[in-house]
Amino acid sequence: MNTDHATKTAVLVMSDPHGGDEALGRMFNALAAAYDFDQAGDEVRVQFQGAGTRWPELLESPEHPAYEVYQAVRHTIAGVSCGCSDLFGGGDGARAAGLELIKDNPLPGTSGVASLRTLAANGYSILAF
Repeated sequence: MNTDHATKTAVLVMSDPHGGDEALGRMFNALAAAYDFDQAGDEVRVQFQGAGTRWPELLESPEHPAYEVYQAVRHTIAGVSCGCSDLFGGGDGARAAGLELIKDNPLPGTSGVASLRTLAANGYSILAF
């Protein structure tokens, strides 16, 4: 594993699990990208944001078609955006999965959301699916 050119990448899953095959494809490709970066020895973190905060509850099921890839990158999952999970109803599933509720951007009218600026300031490239 060559880490001379290691990168820092944040993979954001924003697709709505109720969005059918297209949404499933986005989530699957987000996790595949996280796996690819992780296997190369790069620093990677996965965050569920927006309607994507609904995914963790579904992905915890061994019957889900993306369960194995989810488990393969589970250690890279930083958490879910707290305010987004409040809005889209993903908080209970995230807590049941043991995921952190990220709220480092104190957006007015919310419990706080995940800060993209903090990721950028810390040198992360941001991929949104």
